[in-house]
Amino acid sequence: MQTENLLQYAEGALDYGVMGLLILMSIVTLWLFIERMMFYKSVRIEDYSHRDTLEMDLTDNISIISAIGSNAPYVGLLGTVIGIMLTFYTMGDAGAVDAKKIMLGLALALKATAMGLIVAMPAIVTYTILLRKVEKILTSFDVKYETK
Repeated sequence: MQTENLLQYAEGALDYGVMGLLILMSIVTLWLFIERMMFYKSVRIEDYSHRDTLEMDLTDNISIISAIGSNAPYVGLLGTVIGIMLTFYTMGDAGAVDAKKIMLGLALALKATAMGLIVAMPAIVTYTILLRKVEKILTSFDVKYETK
């Protein structure tokens, strides 16, 4: 009985913990991307006297998007490892090996890796878009205030 409770807890941790974290990472990425794009549209380089201050304002929070993009596959992989462990544990506990149940368990375990990749790829794309936008705004600042 205690084994079943542990197994249900682990399945809940996989479904709600790992998948919930990946969904949260995706929402944060989207929110920060929208916030940064709105800021870039409203930024006035005339309001800045130093390039470094402008650069600090422009790059605020984009490192979070980069961290999400680089860590989402690992979170997904963690979910897959937990799912595979649960499948093997269930196989060992049942005694008789049913290939159908094994394949179903492994397929469900891999959904976490797929979700991690689905979160990571757009995060890296948005990070790259934001970096390019920062470069363009900083170049405009350099051109405007270039000393001759």
